[in-house]
Amino acid sequence: MTARKRRYRPQPSIPRLPLSNGLSADRDAEPWEIAIYGDLTDKQSDLIGRMLELPPRSSGIIFFDSVGGSPYVGLALASLIRLRGLDATAVVASECSSAAILPFAACRERYVTPHCTLLFHPIRWQSDDEIRLDEAEEWARHFKVLEQDLDRLINRLFECSEEQIEKWTRPGRFVSGAELVDAGLAKMVDLFSGDVWQQIEQQQKRSRTEKIIPVDKT
Repeated sequence: MTARKRRYRPQPSIPRLPLSNGLSADRDAEPWEIAIYGDLTDKQSDLIGRMLELPPRSSGIIFFDSVGGSPYVGLALASLIRLRGLDATAVVASECSSAAILPFAACRERYVTPHCTLLFHPIRWQSDDEIRLDEAEEWARHFKVLEQDLDRLINRLFECSEEQIEKWTRPGRFVSGAELVDAGLAKMVDLFSGDVWQQIEQQQKRSRTEKIIPVDKT
């Protein structure tokens, strides 16, 4: 029997920073790159399958180009990133909206371009036309609880103030890459300064240099 072909792609190695969850990345695992793309609801089984193929506690890049979809799928992807100890770096290639913001926020480091877009809005629900009134009432109750829970989760993942996310989410707003960088929630890469691995490594080197405190010899 032939070995199952991996569906994730190996990537060039970049320096690894300590994980925020206190775990150490598996340095023997091959770095990878995958994409979270399209409608999350339509691609749920494929995206979750690819996430489970990644070696636990390994590192790599997740490229985002998604309009969002079911909040449950977004939550599942974010949970897999965190619970499997993935040292994931997010890069928004075009759009990262709605439920796709959850796995984006779950990544250790986040990068955007000046041209990308992120749509923040309250979660929405829809159901069958034949739904009964009592079912509709229960859906409304449940989604109110879910909305509040996911709002708190996004705030914790981004490590930002509730006011910042609230300002973008209600009633809903398209946020540019530059705005996300200004809010301290991501870093900037562009299409003209080398590949993403080179740019990330350069930014990490600058960050380490800035943290060096000069010694006063007087």
